[in-house]
Amino acid sequence: MRKILFGLGFSLALLLGAAALIGLSPSYIAAAPAVATGIGAKLLCSARYVSHFDEQQALDDLVQYSPILKYLHIEYDENNKSVHTDLFGLHPTSAQYIEGIGCANHYPNVQHHLQQAHALADSSAAWPRGNAVHTLNNDMMTLLAEQLKNDNRAGLNTRALLVAQHGRIIAEAYGQGAGPDTPLLGWSMAKSLMSIMIGNLEHRGLIDSTRTPIFAQWASDPRRNIQLTHLLQMTDGLEFSEQYNPGDDATAMLFTRPSASDYALAKPLGNRPGVHFNYSSGTANLLSRLYFEHTGASLQASYDDYSEHIAKPLGFAHAVFETDASGVFVGSSYFYASARDWARLGQLMLDGGVINRQRLVSSAWVRQSTQANQSENDKAYGYQWWLNSGNEELRWPDLPNDSFAAQGNRQQNMMIIPSKDAVIVRLGWTSGRYPVNEQFAQIVEALQ
Repeated sequence: MRKILFGLGFSLALLLGAAALIGLSPSYIAAAPAVATGIGAKLLCSARYVSHFDEQQALDDLVQYSPILKYLHIEYDENNKSVHTDLFGLHPTSAQYIEGIGCANHYPNVQHHLQQAHALADSSAAWPRGNAVHTLNNDMMTLLAEQLKNDNRAGLNTRALLVAQHGRIIAEAYGQGAGPDTPLLGWSMAKSLMSIMIGNLEHRGLIDSTRTPIFAQWASDPRRNIQLTHLLQMTDGLEFSEQYNPGDDATAMLFTRPSASDYALAKPLGNRPGVHFNYSSGTANLLSRLYFEHTGASLQASYDDYSEHIAKPLGFAHAVFETDASGVFVGSSYFYASARDWARLGQLMLDGGVINRQRLVSSAWVRQSTQANQSENDKAYGYQWWLNSGNEELRWPDLPNDSFAAQGNRQQNMMIIPSKDAVIVRLGWTSGRYPVNEQFAQIVEALQ
């Protein structure tokens, strides 16, 4: 016992010493080990076994989030497709890859597995039904290649740029180990996919958007007044902090809990529903929980439903929607897809809820998704989509007013421009600002 205590004390001393060297406070460090090992195991596992990046690129991406991540001890198990991390021996964490649903961190006494994974479409038909592209425009290809080259000279780490117009891909460019078949992490762009999945449930008559309480756990408290529209527009009023420091709601939910939706489900009400817009990954994971509960309430059942009613009709070819350890899709953050697959979501919205001759959501759902909300502080947000208009000033002043987008951490962006009948996808790993307005304005100007 004395040796164990000495070892823990020595590890803590090392950790605090490292914190002092890189300018972090002891209070920051108190919550850091669990978050550091959690984010490390999860992201490294997915980068290696979902995106198929090498270990060095996976690590380079990871350490952008915090200098403390440089001190992680990392072990890969290629045979089992798993990653183990610890921080000076503290809080060891493992993440495991499972075919069909990607990587999730392991928690004692919590198991999730699929009985059967479904292969994605591997069609030689033209995009978006298949993955063949024969409609490239030389001038637009040159523009995207130049943008990608300039981005990466400036350290912006752009990995995919794609433009589709009139239902056809007209240009694409790739870099930093990514290609047209590489599943890339969209982070919060997954929220927009989650909106489509909820809309699909409504279209199929599996969910009543007017029913309250949404969850049985809310029946006996003020949360019973939260409506589905409030969740979709992030005006639910729940107390959820979308900061990204150790100990904050977002990092605790994603990297230290087996069930992201359980974490969000327990949050109390802080504002009257419908009044205040509060961007919240917790809210998106409540939508994931709704999908789970309305499609069989088991991992296999909800995965089967997603495969049959979302992935298959969209024509996904290189996409993985990850679950947490409880088996619920992490709708806030963990959808990995190629640029071509991301663009399919945009094409669905452009075409009023129809793709590949199949209707996934109603045309009314698409209209409602892209209408401003009624909050008092930020109206330019629809059903998990960022809107250009709705506030006093445009979000992207050099883009058409009707533009709307899915956006994610590290400056992921899928921009939909109905007036140009176009979709623009940008995927990468930018730690600071990416000039979406300026770059996409160049692309829009070049569109016919």
